[in-house]
Amino acid sequence: MAESKAGRTRGSGRRSSSNSKSKSSSGSSKNHRSPREIAMSAVEQAQELIGRPVESITGMEKNGNQWTVTIEVLELERVPATTDVLGKYEVTLDANGELTGAQRTRRYPRAESGEV
Repeated sequence: MAESKAGRTRGSGRRSSSNSKSKSSSGSSKNHRSPREIAMSAVEQAQELIGRPVESITGMEKNGNQWTVTIEVLELERVPATTDVLGKYEVTLDANGELTGAQRTRRYPRAESGEV
């Protein structure tokens, strides 16, 4: 029984130190998120907020501690697919990748070429 208590103490001690390591490393990595991580965070949060699938990321810009990611969302699926309706959204995130705003800037059929 003493061995099992010692084993548990050692095991739980290791777990808590690894937990503190993962917390500190994830905390520091949150402050230094890569553009890819920011973009993926934007896609995940926008899909959850809008409730429609994100088709693509069409732009990304950093302004101070804020990111603006431009995405295209499939708003209405039709047959044939060239008549689908897409929405262009600008999603803003803070330095930690948390959504701070979202705005649809355009709605158009998939087959439409160019900016209007």
